[in-house]
Amino acid sequence: MAQPKYITKIDQIKEIPDEERERLKKITEKFVFRVNEYYLSLIDWEDPNDPIKNLVIPNEGELSEYGRWDASDEDTNYAVPGCQHKYETTALLICSEVCGAYCRYCFRKRLFRNDVKEAMSDVDPGLEYIRNHPEINNVLLTGGDPLILATKKLRYIIEELRSIPHVKIIRIGSKLPVFNPMRIYEDESLLELIREYSTPDNRIYIMAHVNHPREITEEAKKAFEALHDAGAIVVNQTPVLKGINANPDDLAELLDKLSWAGVTPYYFFINRPVAGNNDFVLTLKEAYDAVEEAKAKTSGLGKRIRLSMSHTSGKIEILAIEDGKAYLKYHQSRDGNYGKFMVLDYPDNAAWFDDLPGNEQYWEKPKKKVEEVVSVNEMPDMPQKRKRKPKTAAK
Repeated sequence: MAQPKYITKIDQIKEIPDEERERLKKITEKFVFRVNEYYLSLIDWEDPNDPIKNLVIPNEGELSEYGRWDASDEDTNYAVPGCQHKYETTALLICSEVCGAYCRYCFRKRLFRNDVKEAMSDVDPGLEYIRNHPEINNVLLTGGDPLILATKKLRYIIEELRSIPHVKIIRIGSKLPVFNPMRIYEDESLLELIREYSTPDNRIYIMAHVNHPREITEEAKKAFEALHDAGAIVVNQTPVLKGINANPDDLAELLDKLSWAGVTPYYFFINRPVAGNNDFVLTLKEAYDAVEEAKAKTSGLGKRIRLSMSHTSGKIEILAIEDGKAYLKYHQSRDGNYGKFMVLDYPDNAAWFDDLPGNEQYWEKPKKKVEEVVSVNEMPDMPQKRKRKPKTAAK
């Protein structure tokens, strides 16, 4: 299959009624819009609630300022511009501000505003920082989407990382295996790069972003197979999203199809309370119940999944929400206190760790490390605190 044509103007999508396109233009003036013909072909335009449509077509709720642009305080994680170092052994290189797909729920939505510059085209400061910190043994390439980079640029980054003896694992976070699978299985230079540097002792991991089982097409499976054949390990992570995959049957089918394709189910995430993303937000109880019901329908391979929140203080695993209590554990921790167990009262509308009474006793808000990085939380139109939005009755 030929590489799909990319579409960056909402006017080019004739399946959307004229009046609706005019309303959506306001959103595309604020946030970048980018899809391709292949992914659009997965949409059932007769279904007004089609999950694939909800993933990539703008919605008017994005103009709301309810929430925060940087819900996990990533601006406190930067060690040098373009490189985050939150957990001792892991560094993040924000190596691309461009995505193949601009998913409307994205927790880094701030990157796709015209007035924010956070990703670095020059990754050398981050590479140098990693080189000088031997405690870092794995590096996540993120953005944006690193696989949207030219293979030559990606080769430079991976070659530099492989020249650092203490970096054992390279991870690449990407939506492209399901958004533009042809970019993967048709690019022999990319596959050769992976073959060369994903070795039995030092693997390259592809952190796929598959949100819905309908994304796992024959083309996507061909991309997974090409990555496997090249020596990469492919795993998957997705938030649990209202209007997209919150149905337990969809989550169970996703777990099954991933396992059948040899893609390890890795994380289900609570969607971060990012400004403009409220239409996708579930309560913690709703997400937990959906995940547990889905796990009951799948094999042990699917049951490996963990439901977590990527909070300022660390990755918080949700063990149970029962009888008005939230049972939680730090799966990763900024302060190194892994495994810390917590039992907190659970209000009915709690959708994030900060909504749980008494959460403050378990963490302290970190300070920024690098002043040069744009602090999106200081932008004029940024709500400094996430205000509790009244809960509306279910329709």
